[in-house]
Amino acid sequence: MQDRSLSRRTVIASATVVAASATGVVGAAATPAAAHGRDTRDRRDRRDRRLKKIISRMSIEAKIGQLFVPYFYGTSATSPSQFDQDRNLGELGVRTVAELIAKYHIGGVIYFSGWANNIQDPHQIADLSNGVQRASLALPTPIPSLISIDQEHGANVRIGSGATQLPGAMALGAGRSLSDARTAGRISGTELAALGIHQNFAPVADVNVNPANPIINVRSFGADAREVGRMVAAQVTGYQQVGVVACAKHFPGHGDTGQDSHTGLPVITHTREEWERVDAPPFRAAIAAGVDSIMTAHLQVPALDPSNDPATLSPAILQGVLRDELGFDGVIVTDALNMQGVRTKYGDDRVPVLALRAGADQLLFPPDIDVAYHGVLAAVRAGEITEERLDESVLRILRVKDKAGLFDKSPYASRQEVDRVVGARGHRLAAARIAERTTTLLVNEDEALPLSRRQRRLLVVGASPAFPTDDTRTTVPELAAAFDELGYRTSHLATGRTPDAAKIDEAVAAARGRDAVVVTTDNVNATSAQRTLVSRLLATGVPVVHLAVRNPYDIAHLGDVRASLASYCWTEVELRAAARVIAGRVEPRGKLPVPVQRADDPAEVLFRAGHGLSYDDHRGR
Repeated sequence: MQDRSLSRRTVIASATVVAASATGVVGAAATPAAAHGRDTRDRRDRRDRRLKKIISRMSIEAKIGQLFVPYFYGTSATSPSQFDQDRNLGELGVRTVAELIAKYHIGGVIYFSGWANNIQDPHQIADLSNGVQRASLALPTPIPSLISIDQEHGANVRIGSGATQLPGAMALGAGRSLSDARTAGRISGTELAALGIHQNFAPVADVNVNPANPIINVRSFGADAREVGRMVAAQVTGYQQVGVVACAKHFPGHGDTGQDSHTGLPVITHTREEWERVDAPPFRAAIAAGVDSIMTAHLQVPALDPSNDPATLSPAILQGVLRDELGFDGVIVTDALNMQGVRTKYGDDRVPVLALRAGADQLLFPPDIDVAYHGVLAAVRAGEITEERLDESVLRILRVKDKAGLFDKSPYASRQEVDRVVGARGHRLAAARIAERTTTLLVNEDEALPLSRRQRRLLVVGASPAFPTDDTRTTVPELAAAFDELGYRTSHLATGRTPDAAKIDEAVAAARGRDAVVVTTDNVNATSAQRTLVSRLLATGVPVVHLAVRNPYDIAHLGDVRASLASYCWTEVELRAAARVIAGRVEPRGKLPVPVQRADDPAEVLFRAGHGLSYDDHRGR
């Protein structure tokens, strides 16, 4: 995308513009959403009267449709490929998302990359958003669509090519800068808004106290509830200052589970006191910051609801705890209703009904939109759900659409704005600076790092996961290219997460004659062949630098490495930052946001949260 100067329209004399200028955020001027969660009672009453007039003109069917946020296939709202039309017809009963909106009066949709084929490049995304809005505004009661996405950054990101890639949550947690977290939210939100996307299912408010957590892990800011809360609040502010609805997730907390709710129903065994201390603070912080939406978790928390229904379907948790105790009156979004964690006890026709009865407002990603929609319609007609209850949720949804400016200005994306904002040079430079402040130096015995001027011939080897949004780009060659740009003579060999004996032998042979080896690891455990790879490389006598590209816990399994770093993710911005730290171009500044326990004795901490060396530290390990 071209980097152009700010237009007069966005240069508004306000404190938010001053802040945007200071942080390099393009187009982050004040919007109707700049006061998210800060409305005066009088302003809110006037707005609610206006929105209730809209609701009064809506049919029951239209009100129900406003609650749903389904998926769909294709890059266009009206003319996707024949392949995507066939998939839509087979799973959704319509050929296009425009037909889906018309048939069910849909209030919002969610974009996915990869399997759903919604995302190719910024101009295509903007055109898709405009097609969605045209279909929404063609309904009998025209209401703009609230278009959503999971753009957490780091390990969980949907928009790759063309957009600015930012450090993920745990990396930001390592940076410990509220300003950086807020700036990252503003940059991401500014680019999403330019693409016509006004609800981002971020930030993650879960406190990752379980190193074996298979679903949250580096998506969390860390293991300290207070620090996580501070970072969550900063990101909420960043997103909502630029007109994007933030969403703290996954309530009541998904950070201490060893099971993935996509495939089962996890159980959180925290006592009520533990929940208050470990899980609740980030959600309280998000609410205090004015967060407009909170996403539920598909898991059981017996201390909060002895019925053991998933939290998504629990009136005790959603209405009793989240609304009544924590005072949240924004939009409650279910996590995806196609996940096994919410489908273990009830049928797909009952799940959305029970979620609404529990207190939810938006029903995300039903596995069968027709079954879900007609399940809610039947419940309303039978009196199980009253029209007044529907109106409560519709009003909350219209409020956030109004706060995002969708009623006050054109909801359509502009190609000119996309060119000016998305992937702007200032955004990329800010992302690079932020990433450099997150890379964490865990071990540096005998001043092994930074590399000396004599160590120019490098081998980059190890696990090489594909980039989250581009499987044509993988970690090892991209890291090698980053070193080449810094003036090194680099060769590389991807050995994968499970290297066999032949591949390990090949790596050892490739290390001979090199001045240093940089070995990447990805999710090492006690039986991982990556341990053998690192051990064999250490035995060559060539200096070895270890870089954990996902979990900072890897170092506990790797024995006597003399130099070890954590980048918390393997996207380009993190890899380039790690290369610059290893080369000594920048100081390592990151601090572990989680403790790392010993592999042979988990009761003993190897590195405490807050650990992180600089090149002025010569304390070793």
